[in-house]
Amino acid sequence: MADLASNPLRASRRRRNAIARGLAYAATAFGLGWLVLILGVLLYEGVGGLSLAVFTENTPPPGSAGGLLNAIAGSLAMTVLAVLIGTPIGVLAGTYLAEYGRHDKLSSVVRFINDILLSAPSIVIGLFIYEVMVAPMGHFSGWAGAVALAVIVIPVVVRTTEDMLTLVPDTLREAAASIGLPRAHMIVRIAYRAARAGIVTGILLAIARISGETAPLLFTALNNQFFSWNMNAPMPSLPVVIFQFALSPYEEWQKLAWTGALLITVTVLALSIIARSLTAARKSS
Repeated sequence: MADLASNPLRASRRRRNAIARGLAYAATAFGLGWLVLILGVLLYEGVGGLSLAVFTENTPPPGSAGGLLNAIAGSLAMTVLAVLIGTPIGVLAGTYLAEYGRHDKLSSVVRFINDILLSAPSIVIGLFIYEVMVAPMGHFSGWAGAVALAVIVIPVVVRTTEDMLTLVPDTLREAAASIGLPRAHMIVRIAYRAARAGIVTGILLAIARISGETAPLLFTALNNQFFSWNMNAPMPSLPVVIFQFALSPYEEWQKLAWTGALLITVTVLALSIIARSLTAARKSS
């Protein structure tokens, strides 16, 4: 009797499970379909513009052919400088949160502010750097662009560093303390080595995050039509060039915009794959 009474209920549960599974598959297919469509259009439009000139010539004047050399160089310069500025600050702040002030009230405040900064719109960061650097200096510059990108890097590295150091077993810390190793030496020689793959993953994710940022650079580095390593002057960048060229009425500029978008997408994809590989290697070790 119990089996007979439970059959309708079991059938109802199976129907609801099938409906829920079907909706989940439909939502997944819908999202993946748009992703495939976007990537397909990007590949179709971007691959056609790839040539040696893209990497050897500067951005052209209106109606002319050219390349993206100055924009690529400017993006690399500001990204490298942003990582050099933001990574030490982020690692040290994450180390404090995980090792020295794990349960302090100040740490709770720092985590809260870091979470806000992590989700803050990049255009707000660009406006902030504009007020504190560009306006007092009286001109746009690569320095301001690098600082704006560094502000985006810092919260990503802070969160990743803290999480990775927290995962380090306390038994390793206790073993280091039992032989008289100072805490600073324990962090450098043991904790950092154990969390190295995770910290590097966070840095790579931060680089991927800032690779396509346009809004903060519009307010800080602006753009430059020429090749220049002068960080104290307006500096070109690939995201800004894509933004400007995509809105232009010139076919040559629009082709370069598609090609630049493809380069950024491939770069971010490569960084994401490397980061995931490091994470997988850490879990398997």
